[in-house]
Amino acid sequence: ELVERVTKRLRDGQRIARTLEIRWRDQEMESHTMSATLDHPTDDTATLLASAQKLLDAAWSAIDPAGLGLLGFSVANLLERQAVQLGFDFTGRDRTELDSTLDAVHARFGNEAITRGSLLGRSPMETPVLPDSVTGDG
Repeated sequence: ELVERVTKRLRDGQRIARTLEIRWRDQEMESHTMSATLDHPTDDTATLLASAQKLLDAAWSAIDPAGLGLLGFSVANLLERQAVQLGFDFTGRDRTELDSTLDAVHARFGNEAITRGSLLGRSPMETPVLPDSVTGDG
């Protein structure tokens, strides 16, 4: 659900990301991070979710003994969607239509109207959302 929220915000802002990061705190409240840079920037939920799961798998040996107190997901190296030469999807599956359809259903009927099968049976999680831009005098 964390990744789905982030990718929806990317699509809403007409942006794509090249770097993803997971952050966690152990039971002692020590902070840890791990990041990966993708070959091609994307806003595709499945691509970023698979990459986040790989990072989590790689970090699990450090997480498991210390316990997990907090988990976060973020993206960086953002680019404007229309300003980038996108690569071809050689897997034969274009998930852009799926993501935009899910975004439209959520916008019209609410976040509980439809969900991915992998999220069934899990309780929804409320997380604070920061604004996309920061304003200030400097």
